[in-house]
Amino acid sequence: MILYPAIDLKDGNAVRLYKGEMDQATVFNDNPAAQALEFVNAGCEWLHLVDLNGAFAGEPVNAAPVEEILKQCKVPAQLGGGIRDMATIERWLSKGLQRVILGTVAVENPDLVREAARAFPGHVAVGIDARNGMVATKGWANETNVNVTDLAKSFEDAGVAAIIYTDINRDGAMQGPNVEATAALGNAVSIPVIASGGVSSLDDLRALKSCGAPLNGAISGRALYDGAIDLGEALNVLRG
Repeated sequence: MILYPAIDLKDGNAVRLYKGEMDQATVFNDNPAAQALEFVNAGCEWLHLVDLNGAFAGEPVNAAPVEEILKQCKVPAQLGGGIRDMATIERWLSKGLQRVILGTVAVENPDLVREAARAFPGHVAVGIDARNGMVATKGWANETNVNVTDLAKSFEDAGVAAIIYTDINRDGAMQGPNVEATAALGNAVSIPVIASGGVSSLDDLRALKSCGAPLNGAISGRALYDGAIDLGEALNVLRG
């Protein structure tokens, strides 16, 4: 399993939200590229980036810090937030981003996901953010009546590289991930699943690793910033 340290970008800063609420943001670093380098120097093999403002605006807002991270860090990175058309996908991939994460458009324009996955094999992931098993879009502000597993299964034949599954109620809350729901999704689809939301201890990582589903990895943010998880130890747990 891969550990994806999360860098959530709001107004140019690296922040963490509490349960997806934009007005409950804690700034952890006003230099996101420096934060990214810290993670890379500690041994991480991937970075998970989110343009929070972009998720609400529907277009990239924190492009400058993302580009600086891509310039300074020599590990692959994936980015979600405000990526809703082919031109934006092409632009990010041309700048050295390894993987775009399509969330809102996966619900509103699934054909775009399929088109992008065909055009850029291995470089398109689907972000599925959920409250109580139902998908939320537009920076988690819009609740839909779309079931998580149904949405994931609809992309089985599309060639997407991964599904990033976030339980919004666990995100930033330091209460542990929704292991049961994540494992159920991982076993329901053949697409690699990455767990997100609430990963706050080494025991959480062990639980995901042994959940009975072949998860690709786990995303952690606040716990790494707070020191609740030591990145080196976490990498050993997941590699072991």
